[in-house]
Amino acid sequence: MAFDPTFDLFQLPEEYLELRAAIRDLSEQYIAPHAADVDEQERFPEEALKALIDSDFNAIHVPEEYGGQGGDSLAAVIVIEEVARVCGSSSLIPAVNKLGTTGLILAGSDELKKEVLTDIAAGKMASYALTERGAGSDAAAMKTRAVRDGDEWVLNGSKCFITNGGKSTWYTVMAVTDPEKGASGISAFMVRDDDPGFSVGGFEKKMGIKGSPTAEIYFEDCRIPAHRIIGEEGSGFKTALQTLDHTRPTIGAQALGLAQGAYEAAVKYVQERQQFGKDIAQFQNTQFMLADMRMKIDAARLMVYTAAANAERGEAEGGARLGLMAAGAKAYASDVAMQVTTDAVQLFGGYGFTRDFPVERMMRDAKITQIYEGTNQICRMVMGRQLLQEIKP
Repeated sequence: MAFDPTFDLFQLPEEYLELRAAIRDLSEQYIAPHAADVDEQERFPEEALKALIDSDFNAIHVPEEYGGQGGDSLAAVIVIEEVARVCGSSSLIPAVNKLGTTGLILAGSDELKKEVLTDIAAGKMASYALTERGAGSDAAAMKTRAVRDGDEWVLNGSKCFITNGGKSTWYTVMAVTDPEKGASGISAFMVRDDDPGFSVGGFEKKMGIKGSPTAEIYFEDCRIPAHRIIGEEGSGFKTALQTLDHTRPTIGAQALGLAQGAYEAAVKYVQERQQFGKDIAQFQNTQFMLADMRMKIDAARLMVYTAAANAERGEAEGGARLGLMAAGAKAYASDVAMQVTTDAVQLFGGYGFTRDFPVERMMRDAKITQIYEGTNQICRMVMGRQLLQEIKP
């Protein structure tokens, strides 16, 4: 069989190209104009939320049977990437909605899915509550407890670094139900913001993604109906890890969008900036920097899209490698985002260090992608362990 040179081997299907065009247009019109003010004022991007809800992009992953669009993982990362291209804070609306509901979609009952996912499809938000002050990378060391009391579960404890905390209606919460069983004694629950005993604490003052609130949440004899447990008792830690396998590509997508936005801004700027009687784009060192930026972005996009596509496959078809691919895509894309946004600031020179241009904001926003949903060191540990299982002596 001869290779057809007119065939683009890596061209996305038409429906994904149309999706990208639609979300890019929305982002340019309704999100980008407010991005600098959202960052400066450290305020939630209400304009972005409204635009995403009106266009059904706020939670594209929710199945159609619950009122959502039923978009697959690749569709979700394209949406997140395009929003992040103009505003990192706003991209956390669709990203965290997926994070906060993936465990439910994977392991929840039909009754609980209908209760929660119809809310999310209608415009409510969901958050993910795993991390505690003493249990970050070592999530199994969590102290939050849940005790069965008749037809209810009673939760006590706290969670920290909750993205969109205080704005979300629903929270996926991991809590210890059997302290004697270690990680196998952790269960997952859906908690609503109006449940008695639930409260939101102080908000973190952060380097970046300032428009997305990061809060501590508390449970003081917080009572929830018994049916709000996700899956079987004791399966929560497994659900938590499966969730991250499915959602780490979304952080890769956020990182990818930030890198793409900074790269595009830099390409435009170097063709306008004059030094030594010519555009700085004409200097070879500038072109080399742009070439390196583009290569890294293209490579990161392939990794993120491949991991997202793999999330739709069953284990028998290769889905068992999702953890490896998701961790790699997240770690590589976030490292690229940090490198590319830093280089973009460098190409802008002194102006890159000011708030007159978006690249300094993008650089600050990029840093968190190397940290949350598993630091890049943890992602490398995940990869290493699976690689050693695949290649045994």
